[in-house]
Amino acid sequence: MLPDAISRQIIDDHARRPRHVGELPGIVGVSRDNPGCGDQLTVWADVQEGRIVQLTFQGRGCAISQSAASLMTVILTGKTLAEAQQVAAVYRSMVMGEAEPGASLGDLQALAGVSKLHARRKCALLAWDALAEALDGVSAQAGAGSPS
Repeated sequence: MLPDAISRQIIDDHARRPRHVGELPGIVGVSRDNPGCGDQLTVWADVQEGRIVQLTFQGRGCAISQSAASLMTVILTGKTLAEAQQVAAVYRSMVMGEAEPGASLGDLQALAGVSKLHARRKCALLAWDALAEALDGVSAQAGAGSPS
């Protein structure tokens, strides 16, 4: 687990200067909002041959939702769909307080403290929920294109 000061620094950095922001032309984005606090995000995932080659987001919200989205794009870009789903499962377990953060999460460990803030869990999971739907859509399209 990262020390609190480092966690705050990572969250602040990604909230103030989010990475991989913007729409991906030709890709359908998946939007999510958190009515409880007003966070709104759209996620775009360009998946080619089972690998996330580009992952971006756009939106507005609190430092937690923005940093979680930014960190997600950094950590998952270049990963296979299976690898991304594994990271997402470990991240979700950490945020929900069901598991301790592991080194496999890298800087995502900075958001471990959210598990103690029940109202902020939705903020930390907003982009990840949009990504899950986007990847489900990619998988459905790939399945529809395969021969019967």
